[in-house]
Parts: sequence; structure tokens; C-alpha cells
Amino acid sequence: MHWRSSLAAVLGLTLAAGATPAAVAQEAQRHGPEQTVIGQPKTEHGCARIEKSLPTLKDWPKVDSQLDGDRKDEARIKAILKDMTLAEKVGQMTQPEIGQITPADVTTYGFGSVLNGGGSWPGNNKRATPQDWLALADAYWEASKATRTKIPVIWGIDAVHGNNNVFGATVFPHNIGLGAAHDPCLVRDIHEATAEQIRATGQDWAFAPTLAVVQDDRWGRTYEGYSEDPRITRAYGFEAVKGLQDNAKKRIGEDGVIATAKHFIGDGGTTGGKDQGVTAASEKDMINIHGQGYYGALAAGAQTVMISFNSWANDVIDEGKVHGSKYVQTGILKEKMGFDGLLVSDWNGIGQVTGCTNASCPQAINAGMDVIMVPSDWKAFIANTIAQVQSGEIPMARIDDAVTRILRVKLRAGTFDAPKPSKRDHAGKQKALQHKELAREAVRESAVLLKNDRRVLPISKRSKVLVVGKSADNISNQTGGWTLSWQGTGNTNDDFPNATSILKGIQDTLGTKNVTFAETADGVDPSKFDAVIAVIGETPYAEGVGDLGKRSFEAARLHPQDLAVLDKVSGKGKPVITVYVGGRALYMNKELNRSDAFVAAWLPGTEGQGIADLLIQGKHNGFSGTLSYSWPGEACPALPGEPAKKPLFKLGYGLRDWQTGNVGRLDETSPGAQCTGGGGGTATEDLEIFNRTDIAPYKSLIGSPENWGGTEIGPDGQAAHAEINVVQSDVNVQQDALKTTWTGTGPGQVYLQSPEVADLRGYGNANGAVQFDVIVHSAPVNRTVISSHCVYPCLAEFDATQVFRDLPAGQKATIKIPVSCFEGKGLDLENVNTPFLVYTDGAFQASFANIRWVPQAGDDPDALPCT
Repeated sequence: MHWRSSLAAVLGLTLAAGATPAAVAQEAQRHGPEQTVIGQPKTEHGCARIEKSLPTLKDWPKVDSQLDGDRKDEARIKAILKDMTLAEKVGQMTQPEIGQITPADVTTYGFGSVLNGGGSWPGNNKRATPQDWLALADAYWEASKATRTKIPVIWGIDAVHGNNNVFGATVFPHNIGLGAAHDPCLVRDIHEATAEQIRATGQDWAFAPTLAVVQDDRWGRTYEGYSEDPRITRAYGFEAVKGLQDNAKKRIGEDGVIATAKHFIGDGGTTGGKDQGVTAASEKDMINIHGQGYYGALAAGAQTVMISFNSWANDVIDEGKVHGSKYVQTGILKEKMGFDGLLVSDWNGIGQVTGCTNASCPQAINAGMDVIMVPSDWKAFIANTIAQVQSGEIPMARIDDAVTRILRVKLRAGTFDAPKPSKRDHAGKQKALQHKELAREAVRESAVLLKNDRRVLPISKRSKVLVVGKSADNISNQTGGWTLSWQGTGNTNDDFPNATSILKGIQDTLGTKNVTFAETADGVDPSKFDAVIAVIGETPYAEGVGDLGKRSFEAARLHPQDLAVLDKVSGKGKPVITVYVGGRALYMNKELNRSDAFVAAWLPGTEGQGIADLLIQGKHNGFSGTLSYSWPGEACPALPGEPAKKPLFKLGYGLRDWQTGNVGRLDETSPGAQCTGGGGGTATEDLEIFNRTDIAPYKSLIGSPENWGGTEIGPDGQAAHAEINVVQSDVNVQQDALKTTWTGTGPGQVYLQSPEVADLRGYGNANGAVQFDVIVHSAPVNRTVISSHCVYPCLAEFDATQVFRDLPAGQKATIKIPVSCFEGKGLDLENVNTPFLVYTDGAFQASFANIRWVPQAGDDPDALPCT
């Protein structure tokens, strides 16, 4: 982390791989002097110990897995493989998305596995029951048993904090919170419970745990990492896999599922925290920082490893996208580390490899990829891959190795001998989906008390309190991304029937009559209460969308409504206890100054009662969590070449129980919205993007789960997906507009994009605006945003939901959004490739015309305010 003390200083970088130097030397003697061998970690309280230090490794270690299967498996695999056709082998390697296939396709093409993405459910029903999930799982399984080979299909799911795609399931704190608990046993228990939840709905394979050792909190997936400290990630990786796989040695038991160590490697170390960006780490840092979680996970027997979206390149190394790196996949994982399970790609990850597309990538297969996640282009992928093998571009030996590994994992998972999903242990049982007490305990262990001036906590059980803030009664904010939907957006409290909001937890503890809730703090007098509890923080996001880019870490700028609420209740003579709900540590000096006590609750999941347990006197002993990520003392991280900035709270900080802790008056100096400035001249002419038709080099497209890569809108002004369709319509003149209909069946976007980036800083310098004409035919049901992209996932959004709702239906209006609104939210104006995009996930219909960037229009009286 650029603002932190160097990780080498934190760890002493004298490292070890989970054993003492003497033990490492002893292992080296047994296995040869050239390679360290890593096996079972030392234990504490029956679980992997978080070591005080780890010895420095000079090379990638050999990892001794506790799951080595049955010796008879290899002979069985050879016999199956010998009888398989090339098409059957490629089918085993192909993993489509459930929304893009039918069970009949499983029989026809012999898929080895299927997946469902975040926000994908049986029948596209968010509230699908366990029986709905099981019915589809059974259908796929029965379809696979109807193939000539009868090899069972397996279903993978992003169960990253519980079985978070399933309506009504308990959702646990995200990994950033579990890291603060410093409790490997808790992690094992949570993953055991998650395996039960997955069994309840019929899946076989969890795409978890995430083992990123995050080095820059600007990354939008920071909350998916346990810690910036590899010691924690190492121990947690071991216990997470043990929990998911039922501590398997020969076979994964009836209580377990297949685990996935992801994303290999360096996803948490990209420059600037850019999702899917470039990791410039040295090989030494890859080994000793980013590799540590995998040493734990593979030692516990992880059977699958998901390859990362990022590239690995610096002055010495140029592996490019690791999806195409033979050194990473085969040289490191399979050869040096001795991993004998399977490698799986990420969502369309092969398409990012130079020279590849989503439907064709011999480079990735030759690099070592065994299962290729091809959500929608699977039919072309199968045909292309078969042709590439037949031409010799992909050796048959590589195909045979991939299928051998797939069969090996299936045998070790017990799938060949298992009954259909609905007949397995835990299938369809609500009890298996509900782990409320464990989740509540996890929330208590995860929360970190940063400030407790004059020991205002705990609150007396006889108190009357005022609760304020947007996240107090918002389970969507509380659970964050990767919850029911991919981004965690579009959810309401009704989507969580078994959950408890933080507000509800407080009401249940103090009694409803003693709790007044006023979200914005308007119309209430704080002095009339014994204390004020403000629950503030981030709104949900997932990969890419959560990246901060060049924006500052200043919470007051990222979420200005929260500071406004605190200003209304602080200084009124009554203590203010602030609870922060969010996916990363932010620069919150202003918020800390306005709080007598301050709690980092992270993303606690569905059991908000756990936070109430800590705030109010009762049977619980108070706080035990300590920071697994250091807390920034400044709003901007150090630039490359600058010395690291001193954190406000160091790694491991946290007030114990309810001890007094006052941080004093903190500096509130603001750097502004951006951490780095722009440049360029001043624009004087409009940039036309769409005027009756596309203006070169821009092309109009639609995107949705059917094809997020984009379907070009044809010369006839038409394109259609299930979720979104476009036809020509009239706004100013005949057929000058794109009439866009979101059907309400899923998310979709209409946008203008260039194949190359453009430097549009001149429009920022000219106080320009993104301007367009629009007729709203039916107002948006759900949140709707207008965004500009600096090559996805670099983007900035403007929430236009209310703007569109306020427009008179059927009447033309001209919308002007200052460029500064996008720049202030992190848009890199020097690298814009998508200057206009409209996205929503609910029903909406509108016609868009005359789309352009206009100099000086940001100063017009009718230009919209940024908030």
C-alpha cells in the first residue's frame, strides 16, 4: 500500500512458509536442497496459526497437498480417457453459463461443468427456491448421465461469503471483515457452513476463497481479500479450503464441495489498484507476498485454481495476461508447486489474451488452462478448439492432460459415485441455508473499534437512542457486492427475508419504543436522546465498478450525504457513535472528528444484530477485531517514487472490549476529488458522438448478460437481447434517435464506443458537458446511471434515476451533465473510449438523440448539479 509502511517492514521480510527456519531446512534435506517444501501449517486452538513472521523464499515452493486421492484413480482415469473422442474431451474442458444453455445441450456437447454468474438464477428468478435450484441441478446431472461417457457434470458458483446467490440464505461478512477477526477457526467454520448451503441448492464447486493480498485499496475488490498481510491470508487459505472440502484426504465428503483458490496470481497488486490491470511486482514479491495464500490453500488440498485477469509485467518480466502465461500456469503452478488439480479461467478471461477472442484461444490452453469459462460463446469455442487440435496448433497431449486433471478432481470430489443433487446430504434443507448464530458471531469478531472517547461505548440498555444514516436499515449496503446480484445492486430489504438490519438489531436490543430512526436526521433534535448512532458508508459494488482510479480516498467526497448527516447530529451535546459499513478503509478524518466513538463494521452480511451486540451493554464482552488493512492518514496514496505515507491506524490496531481511545483532533485538509491533475488544452468545438447515426470512430452497441462484449446496433438502428432492445425513433427529426427498451428481465446498457481511447481533457478544461436529447416513454423502475468509461473497468457514473423520472413522459428534453461530475468520480479524461453509456437493471424505455460533448455547457443554467 502506497500510504502504508512497507510490507517488508511490517513482516520483517525474513519470511517462512508456515514453518520455522529449522523445519524448512529439514524439509529441504528430505526433498533436495533446491526447493522448499510446504505442507501442513503449525496449529493454534486446533487451526492454522497466523505466524509472527514468514521466512523469505527464494523460489516457488513445492506444496505438499493433504488431499492425494486414491491410487486407483489414475488407472481409472486412463481407461476413461482412452475411450473418449476429441469432441468429448473438449466438451469436458468447456464451461458455459446456465442462462446460455439447456440440459439438452449438456447431453449434446458433453460439458464437463457449468456455472452461474452473479445475478444468474434458475429461470432468471432472483427468489428461486432451493427446490428450483435442485431441479435444474438434477436436470444437468441427468443430462450428463445420458451422454455416451456418462461423466457427471459439475456446477460451479460464486459462493464468496456464504451461498450469496440464493434467496433466503445467511450471508456472512465479506473477507475484509473476517481478516479483522484474526481467527482461522472462524474462517473454517464459515466455509463449512457455506459448503452446506451449496449442497442445499445442488452445486458441487465453490469459486472461493479469494486469496488476493491487496496492496492498494483503490482496487474495487479490496473487500474480497482477507488482508494486506500475507501471514493472515496464508492461514486463512488453509482453513477456508479445509472447511469447504470437509477436511478431505482421499475424497471430499458428503458435507463438502470443491474449493477454488483464486485468482492466481497478483490480482491484489495491480498498479493503482486497477481491476484486471498490470501487476509490476518482482518475482520475489510474487512468491513471498502474493503467493502465500496459495501455499495454505494447496496444502489443505484445494483441487482447483482460478487464473487471474491481471497481467504480470515489469522491467524484467513480461508475461502479459496471466491467462496466456505458460510460465505462470504450467511452470509455477503445475511444475514448481506440484499442483495436480485443474486450472479454470475467469469469465471470458481468454478473450483478453493478445491474439485471442472469447471463442478462440489456443494460447491459453497451451499455457496450461484446463477448464475454460466461456459463458455464451461456447459453441464457437468448441468448434475452434477441435479444429486447433486437428491442425496441431494445440497438442493432443495438452488436451489429455487437461481432461486427466478434470477427471481426477471429479473422482476426488466423489461425483462419479454420488446420486443426483436432490438426493445428496443437505439437499433442499432450509436448516442448511441458515447459519444465523455463526454469522452473528462472525460480525462481532470482525468489527473494529477505532475510537471510544470518554468511553461512550457501551450504550446502557436503558438508553433512548436516535439512529440515522443511509445504511442503518439497508441490508443491501450491509451485504455489499456479490449478493443476489453481481454488483449487489437492485436489492431491497424484502430480498433478505431472514436477515436483520443494524437498525433492527438495535431495536430488538433496546426495544422499539426506545429507538427513533431518521435516516437523514431531518426533523429531529439529537439533544432529546441519550445517544446518536449514525450508520454510514459505501453502497454496493463489485469488480471494476468499485475501482477508485484517480479519485481520492476521502469518504466525504465519495459519500457526501454521510458527512451531511453527521453535521446535523454532532456537537449537540449528546455522544455520536458512528458505524462505518464499507468494503475498504477510507480517509475519514472529518467523520472521525464528528464522532465520539467510531466502529469499522466492514460488510457484515445479513446479521446486523452482531453490531448491536457490540454497541449496547449485554452478555457480550465488547470488541476484539483489529485491522487487517492499515487505515489511511491521507486522502491520496503516495505516487510511484514517493516515500510511503504514514497510516492513521496501523495494521493490527483496534481498541479491545470497550476501552477508552481518543485519536484527538484530526487534520481535515481536503485534496479535492482527484489525486492527480489533468492537462491538455481547452476544447472549443462540440464532439459529436451520435447524430442520426454513429459518428466515426464511435459505434453504438447494446450489452447485457447475453453479450457484455457488445452487440453493434445495425444500420437499421436495431439490435436486441432478452434484457434490452433498440429500434429507431424520432426525437428531433425522423429516425434520429435510438429508442431503447429495458425489458426488466435483467441488466442492460446502450452505449457509444470507440476502438481507441481519446484525450478529452480539453472538455474538462472548457467546463464542458455530456449533452443529449431524450424522450422518456416510461420512467426507470430501478437505479439508472449515465457513465463514461476510460476503458472498462475505468469509469465514472452519474445517477440519473430521478432525472429521468422527473421528465414529462413523451416530451423532448435536453440533458447536460458537466464533465466535472465524471472527472470528480475518477474518469481519466486522457483515456476515454466510451463517452456515453446508459445502464439499468429494471424496466425503462427512452429515446436518445444528438449525443455530444459540448464545451462551456457545464456552466449553463440548466446543467445538472453533480449530486
